[in-house]
Formats: sequence, C-alpha cells, structure tokens
Amino acid sequence: MKAEGNAIMSVRIGRTPAFPWLLLSPWLLTLLLFWAYPLLYAFYLSFTKYYTLTNRSIWIGFANYTKLAHDPAFWQALANTLIFVVGTIPFTMIFALFFSALLVRVERFQNFYRSALFLPSVTSLVVIALIFTNLYASGGYINTLLKLAGLAFPARGWLLEPGLALTAIMAMDIWISIGYYAVLFLAAMQNVPRDYYEVAELEGTSKWEQFFTVTLPVIKPTLLFALVLNTIKSFQVFTEIYVMTRGGPLGKTTTLVYQVYGNAFESADTMGYACAIAYVLFLIIVLFSLLENKLIRQK
Repeated sequence: MKAEGNAIMSVRIGRTPAFPWLLLSPWLLTLLLFWAYPLLYAFYLSFTKYYTLTNRSIWIGFANYTKLAHDPAFWQALANTLIFVVGTIPFTMIFALFFSALLVRVERFQNFYRSALFLPSVTSLVVIALIFTNLYASGGYINTLLKLAGLAFPARGWLLEPGLALTAIMAMDIWISIGYYAVLFLAAMQNVPRDYYEVAELEGTSKWEQFFTVTLPVIKPTLLFALVLNTIKSFQVFTEIYVMTRGGPLGKTTTLVYQVYGNAFESADTMGYACAIAYVLFLIIVLFSLLENKLIRQK
C-alpha cells in the first residue's frame, strides 16, 4: 500500500504545471544570474559614466555612443576586426571542407587522421599562442627557414611588423580552427544518403560535380551552423591578441573585444564606454549572422 501511495503521489506531482519549472529552476537561475542580469546591467552602464573604484555611475545618455562615432581608436579596432573576420572565415571554411571531403573517402586510419586534425582545436589557446609567438620571433623557426631558403623575412619578427602582425595571427587562427569545422562537415557528409551519389553517377556526373550538386546542398544546415559559429568566434577574437601582441604594434592588432577589455579593466572610469562598444559589437554580430543565414538559404 505504501508503494502504491508513493507511486500515486509521484504521478500527481508530475502532472502539476509547476513540476517542469521546478526541474528547470537550476538552469533558469543560472541563466538569470550569470547571463540575463549582466547583459541588462551592461546595457544600463552603456548610458552612464561608471567609476569602477567607487562603484558610482552617472547617467550621461547617449554620450558613450556619440563618442564612438568620433573615436579613431574604435574605428581602427573595428577595421582590424573586420579584416580578421573576412580574412579567416573563407579560408577556414574552404580548408575544412577540403579535408572533410578527403577524410570521408578514407577507410583505414580515419579515426587517427580525424583526431590529428582535431587536436589543435582542443589544445589550450594560450599554449598555442605562446608557441606561435616564439615561431614568429626574429630568431624563430619561420625566419630561420626563410633565411636558409634565401627568402626575405622580417628582421624584427612577424609580430613587431605593423603590416604583418595581424596576418600572422590570422594564419594561426585558421590553422587552429580547420580541424573543428572539418569534423563537423565530416559528420554531415557521412550522413548523406548513398542513393544520391548513385543517381548522380548514373547521370554521368563527375566526383567534383557531385560535391557541388549533392554534398553541399545536403550539408547546407551544417554549413550554415559552422559559418555563423565561426563568425561569432572571429568577431570575439581576444586571447590571441592578449597573449601575442597586446594590440600592438601601433594598434594594428587591436580588435573590438580587446578594446572592450582595455576600457573596462585598464581604466577606472571607462567601463560605460566599454559596455557601449560591446553592444555595438553585439549588433554587428547579429547583422552578420542574419545576412549569412539569408545568403546561404537563397543559395
């Protein structure tokens, strides 16, 4: 009887409208405390002049956003960020598709090749940044190899040249990211029905044409997901900049997120300005993501 009573009680509790919310409450509390509240509070701070040391804020309206429009440092950081995004995403996506197309045809040691390709994506970004900082140094391996080959090389090192520093970081980021997206594309390609390829072969379609007429259309949802994810990640580039160049030389590697960090934590009264930059960056990411979504679906 006791067991039956417990079972009836459990059924009654499970049928109450509040029971699902009770199960979701830990996640909802985490969402409200660590995501929604900071997001809304940062939006409020973007309209204030906030003094970090005294925890005092003064309402100044749209002054921070007006300051953005006339701040050369902001426009340089925006330009650097856009160069990073435009210069990394196409190469990352193309190389990831290339390696996934190769791996999907490999039968022996596929797990080994997939793990080797994916390894940079799960390695600490700080560690990789430190390694590449040494590689890019004036006496690093890259300059040594170029010198042995009789090719020109930056004598001061790649990261100290204003015209090469951002490009060097972009090349490292592409190398890191390829494996992650290649594994995503590989999983999508392995789920493409074999019947599609058989029909294409009967029609005399070459392997190259099958990739564009069969593979890409079928994996379009995965392609869109990877593109939007890569866009968000590229706009938020920070760790590489912080570890390797600190925004130098001459501000040529300062990105928007690094500028947010500098204004928020390296000055006592520009937290509100940092929040304004963060919200402008948020709107830019949303616009780019919506544009990519529209273009991919049209294609």
